[in-house]
Amino acid sequence: MTKTYDLSKLDWSLSGWTPYLWKIGKTLEIGALPDAEIHPIPAKVPGSVQNALKESGLLPDWNVGLNYRQCEWVEHRHWIYEASIPDGWIKAGKSYRLNCRGLDYCGRIMVNGQEVSTFCGSHIPHVFDITPYIRDANNVLRVIFEHSPSWLGQFGYTSKMTDWKPRFNYTWDWVPRLVQIGIWDSICLEEIGGYEIESLQCRADANPEKSIGSIAISGRVSSPEAGRVRISITRNDVTLRREELSVSQFNGAGLSWDDLPVELWWPNILGEQPLYCLICELLDENGAIMDTLARRVGFRNVTWRQCEGAAEESLATLCVVNDRPVFLQGVNWTPVLPNFADATEERYRKLLTLYRDLGVNIVRVWGGASLEKEVFYDLCDELGIMVWQEFPLSSSGVDNMPPDDQKAIDEMAEIAESYITRRGHHASLVLWCGGNELLELNGIEPVDENHPMLSRLREMVDKFDPSRRFQHTSPCGPKFFAAQDEYGKNMHWDVHGPWQVDSDMKQWTNYWQGDDALFRSETGSPGTSSAEIIRKYAGECDVMPANAGNPLWRRTSTWWVEWHKFVSELGREPSSLEEYVDWSQERQKQALVTALRSCKSRFPRCAGFLVWMGHDCFPCTANTSIIDFNGDPKPAALALSEIWKESV
Repeated sequence: MTKTYDLSKLDWSLSGWTPYLWKIGKTLEIGALPDAEIHPIPAKVPGSVQNALKESGLLPDWNVGLNYRQCEWVEHRHWIYEASIPDGWIKAGKSYRLNCRGLDYCGRIMVNGQEVSTFCGSHIPHVFDITPYIRDANNVLRVIFEHSPSWLGQFGYTSKMTDWKPRFNYTWDWVPRLVQIGIWDSICLEEIGGYEIESLQCRADANPEKSIGSIAISGRVSSPEAGRVRISITRNDVTLRREELSVSQFNGAGLSWDDLPVELWWPNILGEQPLYCLICELLDENGAIMDTLARRVGFRNVTWRQCEGAAEESLATLCVVNDRPVFLQGVNWTPVLPNFADATEERYRKLLTLYRDLGVNIVRVWGGASLEKEVFYDLCDELGIMVWQEFPLSSSGVDNMPPDDQKAIDEMAEIAESYITRRGHHASLVLWCGGNELLELNGIEPVDENHPMLSRLREMVDKFDPSRRFQHTSPCGPKFFAAQDEYGKNMHWDVHGPWQVDSDMKQWTNYWQGDDALFRSETGSPGTSSAEIIRKYAGECDVMPANAGNPLWRRTSTWWVEWHKFVSELGREPSSLEEYVDWSQERQKQALVTALRSCKSRFPRCAGFLVWMGHDCFPCTANTSIIDFNGDPKPAALALSEIWKESV
């Protein structure tokens, strides 16, 4: 049996170095760090370099004023995480590996002063055999982070961005530059037994008419000559089915069960979310358990149809869950923190529970970030929040075409396989998508299966998760944006925008009255944070005037600063920050209510509406978010909630 030791429980230290200085001499071998620029400080694991420095008083709070500018030096150093492995964990004659679920971004692993391996890439796990480097006692592990890419931000050339690290950290319109470095997900030491279950995949489905479930189970055991594999599925300590099969059968065709007496999993508002435990046990010839893996699953049937009245060739955007067409209503999900390595389960639970309570039934995990932590999908399973998951590709403004060289395509295919095999068992996951706003060079038409990168991603989904829908990009179809002069021409399938009221609310209302889009996966309108948040995080900056001339208001994009619209509408400047905030938040509320009500009233001619965006991960003065940095709903969120909870 594989025995796992959680390395997050160890006392970790972090030191900072002039690049490559740590390689000179034998300072690492003897455990001395005389030449470190930042001598060892305590560090949490998982956690970011930035947060460790902030907690030790070596970095200011990047949320305050213009402090984020004082944090950029961090990405120009090398950083060493170090911990001693307890002697009691090491046994003579055993084999050991280091399993790192998330390293951001590149570097090398060292054990007892010897280099084990290098690593590169934030989106995939990294596993290292460290057996040849382990001693009987006094083992020291070091995870060394070297340089991150210099630029992956919002603007540039998507076709040239082939460093697989989350891009939003380099600035987006809702977050300044904070290039995270660190161990962002779980890390453990594994003592490898003679036999183990290397992988376990399962895909559950349901027959809604008969209220029965089916599940396909596959995986791999490391030693085919081992005993047998026992599969069980249970709920509330009641076993629905149990079966044994040979290892060769498990490694080959696997196992499928039909006619399981189950309760159906439903999206939020429409029903409950019963979850079942699938247990896979590896048995020796005497029936003793040698290894165990488990997955939590829910039984539901998800299909996709064309909207009512849609042209025959249009995209199938209407989601049908358990034979019931569902209006997809929710938000675009972005990371909960720029330093998401430090995000806690409590933070995830607070946000997702709020969305559930507001009436959200789906979140789109946006392609400029990464795969979320397992806890995110677990919570979505529990709360009935469906997940639209994108692979890590996004637009760049100058060009928005995905890379098309074979090396980049192969690397992205590896990432896609990892995403699918790690998260594919979740009941909440309903859709894979190639990425965000991937467009032809004209910047108007979304890419399709003719692009080699998107074609390969479809192949990966078809191979590893054929029951789920794959959409090439968001938006998808003939046009990126729905234009009024093209209404009625079958041009608007899944579209993005608009994100703000260009002139007055009357024009905005007219736009939505004629809308013919089949789906809107991004629509927004800006609204300020509360006056309290703006004042709290202003630092030494003045909170007024609330315009692009004020550095506080241009920390993030000035697209969302509407001072000039206030002046145009009222014929004067705001008398106070509070007056401007009240005006801005009311304007956001009216705009989003108008848009959502228009789309939901057309269901099933319109299949859904997702707000850009959900929540702030930085205390923006103004942004299109409907949940502020404190995790509290803006007035727009409360107004949308009333419509989300209306039946259709």
